[in-house]
Amino acid sequence: MQLNCGIVGLPNVGKSTLFSALTSAPAEVANYPFCTIEPNVGIVSVPDSRLAKITGFVNPKKVIPAVVEFVDIAGLVKGASKGEGLGNKFLGHIRQVGAIIHVVRCFDDPDVVHVEGRVDPLADIETIGIELAFADLETVQKRQGNLVKLLKSQDKAVRDKARAVEPLLQRLVEALENGTSARNIGLDPAQRLLVQDLHLITMKPQLYCCNVGEEDLESENDRVAKVKAFAESDGSGVVVICGKLESEIAALDSVAEKSEFLEAAGLEESGLDQLIRMGYDMLGLMTYFTAGPKEVRAWTFPAEAKAPQAAGVIHTDFERGFIRAEAYHCEDLFVHESEQKLREMGKLRVEGKEYTVKDGDVLHFRFNV
Repeated sequence: MQLNCGIVGLPNVGKSTLFSALTSAPAEVANYPFCTIEPNVGIVSVPDSRLAKITGFVNPKKVIPAVVEFVDIAGLVKGASKGEGLGNKFLGHIRQVGAIIHVVRCFDDPDVVHVEGRVDPLADIETIGIELAFADLETVQKRQGNLVKLLKSQDKAVRDKARAVEPLLQRLVEALENGTSARNIGLDPAQRLLVQDLHLITMKPQLYCCNVGEEDLESENDRVAKVKAFAESDGSGVVVICGKLESEIAALDSVAEKSEFLEAAGLEESGLDQLIRMGYDMLGLMTYFTAGPKEVRAWTFPAEAKAPQAAGVIHTDFERGFIRAEAYHCEDLFVHESEQKLREMGKLRVEGKEYTVKDGDVLHFRFNV
């Protein structure tokens, strides 16, 4: 289960500013390319209003939110797939993340130079897309070269897998040569599993993050509209933020101050909160809760997980010795206000090993090892 999102883009589009605001931890920021060489890594709490509501009914000593990891990867440039601008190293960092947040510059600022000397978000997207596709193309062609030996293997299982993979590799080559992302060629889950070990960058889910000026938060500018249209054709999501404004919000000391700032700016929530939640969803993650007088905690689990696998997120012993789970949904707690009332109303259930855990479940596990 991958819990990290990589922040990518051309140099000087606002990646490191965004990362610093996300994590409230300073990343190296400078007005020249490649100021970020080694990736910065930050652990970010996932905004979830349900956690505070549960806490209000349980009154625990401690509250622990779910978290997701963000990785600030150095700016890519044209030719990165051939090693330009330390590109091979940076592309290697991208392969290690579960999802990609592509920051696109949609603001004007004469004091912040653009690596290409102009602000054109679609051209930036094309530059990054081509480099990622070329990097994947090299990976796929290398695997094709190794396939000849595998097809002659004495091991039938190896031969069978090689035969199944062969047409998929050719489909990938044809798509990548045309600049089409691997995620958009229509592979089914079984086919994706066959090429999973290639760790293709363009197979990863992607979100476009439009970094705009403060004046463009209330009304959409033409650049953002173009990115949204492109993202729709690409099957990707879009979030619009102002990196400069988010940095100011992140620098405030208290939740109350941040709320006042957002209200004054006419915003219901920060762009970063939207970004974190969308990144969490892209990774295919959900949240269940454990709740008691000692602690209320949000736990991250992969969608479609059965109860034992969800229990294993807490500790492997919970999965190994799983007996059953007592379960109710947090929305039922918000209505009936106590576990005792949930028991009386028949809303607290006992679930076994085949139960598929739902987002928002509150679980008590029983296990024996």
